[in-house]
Parts: sequence; C-alpha cells; structure tokens
Amino acid sequence: MQPQILVLKEGTDTSQGKPQLVSNINACQSIMDAVRTTLGPRGMDKLIVNHGKATISNDGATIMKLLEIVHPAAKTLVDIAKSQDAEVGDGTTSVVLLAGEFLKQVKPFVEEGVHPRIIIKAIRKALNLCVEKINEMAVKIEKSNATEHRALLEKCAATAMSSKLIHQQKNFFSKMVVDAVLQLDDLLPLNMIGIKKVSGGSLEESQLVTGVAFQKTFSYAGFEMQPKQYKNCKIALLNIELELKAERDNAEVRVESAMEYQKIVDVEWQILYEKLEKIHKSGANVVLSKLPIGDVATQYFADRDMFCAGRVVEEDLKRTMKACGGAVMTTVQDLNDSVLGHCALFEERQVGGERFNFFQGCPNAKTVTLILRGGAEQFLEETERSLHDAIMIVRRTIKNDSVVAGGGAIEMELSRILRDYSRTIAGKEQLLIGAIAKALEIIPRQLCDNAGFDATNILNKLRQKHAQGNCWYGVDIMKENIADNMDACVWEPTIIKINALTAACEAACMILSVDETIKSPQSGGGGAPQMPGRGMGRPY
Repeated sequence: MQPQILVLKEGTDTSQGKPQLVSNINACQSIMDAVRTTLGPRGMDKLIVNHGKATISNDGATIMKLLEIVHPAAKTLVDIAKSQDAEVGDGTTSVVLLAGEFLKQVKPFVEEGVHPRIIIKAIRKALNLCVEKINEMAVKIEKSNATEHRALLEKCAATAMSSKLIHQQKNFFSKMVVDAVLQLDDLLPLNMIGIKKVSGGSLEESQLVTGVAFQKTFSYAGFEMQPKQYKNCKIALLNIELELKAERDNAEVRVESAMEYQKIVDVEWQILYEKLEKIHKSGANVVLSKLPIGDVATQYFADRDMFCAGRVVEEDLKRTMKACGGAVMTTVQDLNDSVLGHCALFEERQVGGERFNFFQGCPNAKTVTLILRGGAEQFLEETERSLHDAIMIVRRTIKNDSVVAGGGAIEMELSRILRDYSRTIAGKEQLLIGAIAKALEIIPRQLCDNAGFDATNILNKLRQKHAQGNCWYGVDIMKENIADNMDACVWEPTIIKINALTAACEAACMILSVDETIKSPQSGGGGAPQMPGRGMGRPY
C-alpha cells in the first residue's frame, strides 16, 4: 500500500475537478438570481441593511458591493460589475446577468465532460464575432448639428434613467444631466459636477447651478453682519488658519514677568491683524479658507463688508477655483488680482432647511452643481446614484459617437447572428456557440419577466422579426409588445454593450478555467503568518 504523503498543511481543504467547476458555476448563478429582478424599466429595487444602515438601490454595482460576497469564484462577478460601473457607469446588472447566463448555458457541457478549454475557446470566438457585429451595426452620430446631437444625448440619458427610481421625472432630469455635462471642458472630469442633497421638497425642485454651490460652513459670531450678496466680486481662496493660535500649546515659553507675557500676546494679535489687513487690501470681497476662520477674523471682515467662510471642503474649494479662476494660497503675502477668483454674482440663499452659498456667472464656468431635493434620505441617495449613471452615459456618448438600440434589441440580433454562424461550423463548437447564442436572450427575457409579460411569446415574436432582417426590434415595455427601438428612441452607447459583453465573457472564462480551490486553514496564534493570496497554506 502506498504511504500517504502529506504535502499541504493539515486541515487544508482542497476540492478539485468537475464538481469544483459545477459548484463555482452554481455560486455565480445564485448571485445572478439576486440581481436579475432589478433589470429594466420594470425592475424591482433591493433593500440592503448593512450594520443598521438601510440602502434602497436598483444599481447592480451598488447591490453587489453591499452584499459582502465571500465565495471566491462569485467575487469575480462583483469585480466585473465594479469595472462596468467605473468604465461606463451603466449596464452593471446586464453584465452580471450575461456572465451568469453564459455559465448556466455551458454547465451541461461541463457535466458531460467537455474540456473547459474548448468551452473557453468557443466563448472567445463568439465574443469576437459579437464585437465585430456591434461595430458594424452601430449608428454613428452626427455631431455637426448641435440641436440633434443634444436631443440624442437626452435620449441616451433618459434610457439610462428609465430603469431607476426617478423614471417618472426622466425628462426633467435628462435635460439637467445633459446641461451639466455640456458645461464641462473637453476632458469631461466627473469631479467637476458637484451633487448636493437637501431633504425636503419635491424632486422637481432640484436645480442646476452653473458654477459652484455648497452648504454654508460653520461660522462664528459676527457672521450675521456680513453682506449676503455681491455683484462682480473677487474671491480669495486660502489654505490658512485665521485664528488666534495659543502658542503655548505648540511651544514652551518661559517668561520672567507679566510684561513679557503681554508682549507675546500682543505679537499673536499683531500677526493675525497683519494677515487680515493684507487680505482686505487685496480687494477680495469673499474669503474662503480650507482651515477655520475664527471669531476675531469674522468680525473684522464683517466690519469691512466682506464675506468669509472657513472649513470649506477641499473638493468645493477646488471646484470654486476651477470655475472662478485664481489659486489656493497658503500665504497672504502675494495676494493680488492674478490669484483672486472672480464671479458675476455671489449670494447666500436658503435651500430647504439649509443655507447655501452660490457662485454664479463665473468667467470660465467649467463646473456645475446639482442640488437635489426629495423626501427620504435613502431616496435622495438612490437619485444621486441614478444621476451618476446618466452622467456617465452622456459622457461616454460624447466621447464615443455611436449608439445601438436598447431594450434587448442588440442582444436578440447577436443571438441570431451566432446561431446562424454555429450552423456553418462542425464539431463541439457548433453546440457551444449555439448555447452562447441562447444565453444572450437572457436580457430581453428578463426585461419581460420583470414586467410580468409572457416572455416566451414575446421572444418568439422577436426571433421572427430578427430572422426577417429587422435588426432593431426589442421589447416595448409600455405596450407589452415588441417595437423598433431605434425609432422609439431607446438608445444606448455602443461602448456599454461592448464593455458588458467583454467583461461578462472574461468573467465566464476565468471561472471556467479554475478547476481547484485550495483553502488553507486559518493560522493559529503562534503560527507563522500567511502570505496573502498564496492559498497553499505555506508560511513564507
């Protein structure tokens, strides 16, 4: 009898081969089942409670992040949802569904003993075909006509919002989102769109500020006397603390008499007053600082008809700098016109229960602020997530100027193309590509299921239309039927679909290529530390 050789640390759990692959596929399917109902205009929302904080969301990436998934293979799906969110912003649920469905359709082949490498090769081949076809079919956008281009961007934003909580107000918000993105400079930086949430009021009271708006910061006595409105004002942006610093906290000072102590105090005051005088002489009307501005300074500015705000959040300060020009100064020595910002109108206004500082009419307004109103806090947070998706979509559409029809139309067309292609080849690939063609139908099928339609009936109608060469026919949620979604203006940027398909195929291939999981036991107190990611249970 062969003696047993122990290579791995005792207690190491290894599972390998076909059962391992099947169990990984099953894990991915359960993740897919968790998010499948959120797809589309009739998708349901999920309420996730984490450490007592409740989040209501319909966004695939948000749900996946909050689920705290521990299964190693299923984590791949979380990663692709995150990558889709970072790259394109929308289509996060679709990407998880596609990856899960690819795996579900090839599972019978795995169980029958087809080698995973053959399956992976077929998936890659199918992906290349799909990407090629999407690029061929995509409709290019004419950028020359500004009105048409804007209308197209609004349609893409509306499509992105149709599945969200705010779909009733999608016309109102799609205009706002397009306005916001078109204000930005050519690089379209996301951090130049500020989103502020103020609870209370209705969604329709949300407003877009071309410039910067932020909540009034903490202020000291004397603040009430400061003017709350300026026209053509100059703005000093500082990173200086304008407070009396008790130097005895920072350094040890030995004094012989009260006179000497008085001198130290006098110098502290003198330093502060010199700083304040220089700021006043620079001609600035509004002083914003990242650090606190104390009561002496507040009173000093109020006496001279100047407005000040301390402890301004860095992000808001940067956006003000971008909009109004100027520079953030760390000293008051060189304050002159070249480093001061300018804006046509500064005012402090009430928004709901909060006071807001508005900077409008900035010379190079390359930044905007969306002030969202609404009832519950969770509702506002979900509105912000929905708008983020729409903003990302508009950015992508501006950068990549081609669109395809949404509502499952492109998936049905790709499914038909793959099915036709599979009949022209022999061998196992024929069956595998056929299975992938079937997997693509998950998107229109799920759209129907979520809306309570008869999916089989609608898919049969779609297959017929696509076989006749009507390539833009997809599900029409409003009429419980099928429609030409290119005419119906359900449009999505091509890049979403390409990105979703690529990420889903990569994830499916990755999970199929794993045939063994080795879990090392947790090392005890006295054991050597584990090398992260080693997995083999060997101490380093």
